[in-house]
Parts: sequence; structure tokens; C-alpha cells
Amino acid sequence: HVKLVESGGGSVPPGGSLRLSCVLSGYTYCRWDMSWYRQVPGKEREFVAVVGSDGTSTYADSVKGRFTIHLDTSKTLLELQMNDLKPEDTAMYYCKTLPAASEYDLNCLERWGQGTQVTVSP
Repeated sequence: HVKLVESGGGSVPPGGSLRLSCVLSGYTYCRWDMSWYRQVPGKEREFVAVVGSDGTSTYADSVKGRFTIHLDTSKTLLELQMNDLKPEDTAMYYCKTLPAASEYDLNCLERWGQGTQVTVSP
């Protein structure tokens, strides 16, 4: 099955930028909806952005206009470009696969990465 490994997190002042990466390996031959989520300790995991298998991107209102999600043509690298970062963006960020509605390969399952920490502070 697919393995997801996030990287690119770090500490940045407000207004700064980061680019998160999620590398897919293993069984990557699937039609995925690829998503980024984030979570603060003690709170629910929050949807950030998704790229559908049709290429359509959708963003949470809180990040719209600031973040951009991108899945490369190999479908093995998911990125989240984060601009104009705010303190409320501080969270652990996770990438996730979800088989598209059109995917019937039973090897294609929901998977989560281990997360990468983003901290936005002066």
C-alpha cells in the first residue's frame, strides 16, 4: 500500500511562507483525492485543501487565497504552498490519500502521513 511522508514544516514569522511536501511511495497507482489536514493539540483535525482526481482544488475558507495545493503529474508528490502565514496556521499538517469514486482497485485505500509541524510566531 501507499506510504506518505510529509516534510517541509518549520518555524516562520507571520507573513512568511513555507512549502510542505508529501512524498508517496509503494503502491501509488491509484486515482486519489489528495488532501492536507492540520491539527492543533486538543482540537479536531481540520481540513485544509484537497485536489480531486479530476484536478479540481478546494480550500478551507481560512486558507483560501493564501495556500495552494499541487499534485505533480507522477502523482507521487503532493505539495502545499503556504503564503502569508498567520499564527492561527500553527498546527501539525498531515497529507492523506482517499480513493476516488472511480477507483475500484482494492489496493487503493485511505492513508495518512506522519505529519510535519508548522509554527508561525514572531
